[in-house]
Amino acid sequence: MNMLRAVATVSGMTMLSRIAGLAREIIQAALFGATAQTDAFNIAFRIPNLLRRLFAEGAFSQAFVPILGEFKARRGEGETHALIDDTATVLIIVLAGITLAGVVGAPLLVWLLASGLGGRQGEFDLAVLLTRIMFPYILFISLVAAASGVLNTWRKFAVPAFTPVLLNLSIISCALLLSPHLQTPIVSLAIGVALGGVLQLALQVPALVKLGLLPRLRWNVRRAYADPGVRRILRQMGPAVLGVSVAQVSLVINVNIATWLGPGSVSWLSYADRLMEFPTALLGAALGTILTPSLAEARARSDESAYAVLLDWGLRLAFVLALPCAVALILIAAPITATLFERGAFSADDVVKTQQAVIAYGVGLIGLTLVKILAPGFYARQDIRTPVKIAIGVLVATQLMNCLFVPIFAHAGLALSTSLGACVNALLLFTGLRRRGALALQPGWGRFFARLMLGLLALGAVLWWCSAQIDWTALRAQPWLRVGALAALIALATTVYLLVLYLVGMRLKDFTRRI
Repeated sequence: MNMLRAVATVSGMTMLSRIAGLAREIIQAALFGATAQTDAFNIAFRIPNLLRRLFAEGAFSQAFVPILGEFKARRGEGETHALIDDTATVLIIVLAGITLAGVVGAPLLVWLLASGLGGRQGEFDLAVLLTRIMFPYILFISLVAAASGVLNTWRKFAVPAFTPVLLNLSIISCALLLSPHLQTPIVSLAIGVALGGVLQLALQVPALVKLGLLPRLRWNVRRAYADPGVRRILRQMGPAVLGVSVAQVSLVINVNIATWLGPGSVSWLSYADRLMEFPTALLGAALGTILTPSLAEARARSDESAYAVLLDWGLRLAFVLALPCAVALILIAAPITATLFERGAFSADDVVKTQQAVIAYGVGLIGLTLVKILAPGFYARQDIRTPVKIAIGVLVATQLMNCLFVPIFAHAGLALSTSLGACVNALLLFTGLRRRGALALQPGWGRFFARLMLGLLALGAVLWWCSAQIDWTALRAQPWLRVGALAALIALATTVYLLVLYLVGMRLKDFTRRI
């Protein structure tokens, strides 16, 4: 398998998802702006998303994929299929109970996540209603995560990467078609989320059937739970849940703080987060998706050399792709925010406040990307405890930085603390892998960074100078012209960046790797 081609496939599909997600945010901004109601939706949506990261794409995937990869490499087809069947059975039983508890306990969950809404009863009640509508999403998206883990292990990356597009399309469709007919129009977004979970799971089923890997649910739950592979997954999930919980606790604290900073703060951070997640998903998530099963198989073969080379390859590709995105987010945050969101109910003041958060997130983009590459280096070795210890330290550091930055930068201080915390996290993960001998850097890193810096300097100069020549405020009345100007600026800067890298000797073949 060509690793670069696999990354390109996942990134391409992910780009479709992020474009759809960006369109969703643009439509949401135009229809609902950054108001108390959008704050209520963003808070409610974070609850199933928090649990999704906790039980599905987070802890479950970290435990399931390496063990499944080991079974595929070392065990027979029968044992591997049995592991998939038993895991799916236990997962559905547990998730059904969590979903029921979440619907019943929605008021408590909203209060825990956003205590600042306690004095705004209408907003609090709306958040509770939206949470109850969206909570079944956690059941479907967790099953999607399990299916994606299976498909990725069998090197079928395209379908799992495309799946999130359906969620965004569902939300967009409901916002446009249902909102005019509802007494509380923003409820349409919650309905779109619930429907999107069903659609995402439905898309995975044919791919699993084609591989002959569609889980057969066990009627004997006790027997499924007794499966040694399932027991191992559950044991690994213990520290994994703790590790993901640490990150989610930080998110809960940040959202809680934002609810005390006034209406709009949660929404400004949410819109900025969407822009930041665009490159992190295209780069970090795609690389992590490709590397995790490959690292697990290298570990199962006891091939430490291949293990180290895979991580080195991922790091170099991350620096080449993520650093220019970070420079762009910092230097042209205002044009990007205004071009994408400034219309309808989204005001000029909303642009300024969102832009501040975008710049703060840009500072930590490289850290956020590297974490998604370095953490699988531990997960594939079935070492989840070390990332947990690091995450706990980062949580403490992030909240200490909040005490410093929030009084100065308000909501943008939360984004800045998150960014710097991600950079600390990446540095500690890198150091941990080096100490274990799992990451032996290949020769040529000094020359690599020297070439990269020349490209980044050229990129930054083009973005800074050209952006200063355009009156973005005057283009407000001509939105399509502003879109064209931004697209041309990004295209020019990208061309200059790639040309400089080519002139200093960096070639595409340097990143082509087969396994």
